[in-house]
Amino acid sequence: MISASEFRNGITIEKDGSVLEVVEFQHVKPGKGAAFVRTKLKDIINGGVTETSFRPTEKFPQARIEKKEYQYLYLDGDLYVFMDTETYDQISLGKEIVGDSMKFVVENDMVKVSSYNGSPFSIEPPMFVELEITETEPGFKGNTATGATKPAIVETGAQVMVPLFVNIGDKIKIDTRTGEYLSRA
Repeated sequence: MISASEFRNGITIEKDGSVLEVVEFQHVKPGKGAAFVRTKLKDIINGGVTETSFRPTEKFPQARIEKKEYQYLYLDGDLYVFMDTETYDQISLGKEIVGDSMKFVVENDMVKVSSYNGSPFSIEPPMFVELEITETEPGFKGNTATGATKPAIVETGAQVMVPLFVNIGDKIKIDTRTGEYLSRA
C-alpha cells in the first residue's frame, strides 16, 4: 500500500478497478483547512487522464507493471508475433493492443511489452529507428533555401516528412515518439 503523500511521477496504483499512473502531483497546504495532494492520473490500459485530489493519508495498493524486452518476429494476419529472447517463448498480440506503436518497427527489432497481472496492454517501440525510404518525389537542387519538406514512405509503410534532399534508398533516422525525421543514417 502506498499513501497519497508518497506519490511520485511514474508510480502506478490501483483505484476502483483501474490501473493508474501518476503523471503529475502537487502537495497543497492551504491557509485554512487540511493539506491535500492534487494529482493528474493516467489510466494505463485505455490512456484516459483525470485530475483528482486526495487526502495525504489515503492509501492505495501499488500496481506492479512488468516491462520486458521482446523481439518482433512477424505479422500473422491480424496478430503481431513477439519472442522473449531469454526463454524463446512467443506471444501474439492483436492490433487493439499494439495500436500505432508498430508503424516504425521492422522484423527482428526489439520492443518493450508492458503487462499487468500477466496480460500485455501496450507496446513501446525503440526511441529511434533507422529505416529506408521506399517512395518519395525526387528533390531538385536549389529548392532547399526555405528548409522545405516533402512526404516520404519508409519500408514499414509509414509516412514521414523529410527534407527535399532525401531520395529513395536513403536510410534515415526517425524519432518513434513524434514520427519526425532526425537525420540521414
